[in-house]
Amino acid sequence: MPRPQRKRTIYQLPECRKFTADQARGTVDLTLDECEAIRLMDQEGLDQSECASRLHVARTTAQNIIRSAHAKIADALVNGKTIRIGGGNVDFSDDREFGCCRWDMESVPRIGGLADQMEEKHMRIAVTYENGNGDVFQHFGRTEYFKVYDIEDHKVKSSQIVSTNGQGHGALAGVLNGLNADVLICGGIGGGAQMALSEAGIKLYGGCTGNADQAVADFIAGKLQYQEDVRCEHHGEHHEGGICGHGCHN
Repeated sequence: MPRPQRKRTIYQLPECRKFTADQARGTVDLTLDECEAIRLMDQEGLDQSECASRLHVARTTAQNIIRSAHAKIADALVNGKTIRIGGGNVDFSDDREFGCCRWDMESVPRIGGLADQMEEKHMRIAVTYENGNGDVFQHFGRTEYFKVYDIEDHKVKSSQIVSTNGQGHGALAGVLNGLNADVLICGGIGGGAQMALSEAGIKLYGGCTGNADQAVADFIAGKLQYQEDVRCEHHGEHHEGGICGHGCHN
């Protein structure tokens, strides 16, 4: 039985996830660990040993990762293919020495809601919930409660407040999956949590603020204001209460 592959540690998510060639002749998929190896060795100038240490893999594994990344990029550049970045067997670092995380809302605001879900008649929506004032809680990885709404025929049929029982970060995607949530409405959320939600088939509406009940009402009406690309940005500052969803003090 083959030994399971060790997860590679990622410190930064790429600003862009897709580079499209004019009259593209195919697509090359670059994994997140391959992209990170490119950043560490080609941008930061680390050697293979240092890169392997950052990725938490053996030096030979780091060598194979960077070789694969270079081959894929060369294929795309020479043959006119689109580069798509994502996936891979990765973990997200909370190491302050090499960068911590915060969510931002610099992406273009969007308006959306139930119409995006192909007019489903039955749906369950979960909202990160601030139990004291009823607002959308702004730190996905630290939320203590979800408010869960059952939607039927474009109306809220019932709602309940569910405790996360102290679970945080990546485990929360499992909580939502166990609740059979179709949609998550939240404030800030990091890349690792976004990937986990995507794998669970849960549609994300991030960067939302204000009253949770009103957010759900706006969602049903198709006028929820959200951020399409809420993301983590890594930077060298130490900050209190950083707010991302993948283990960086949120």
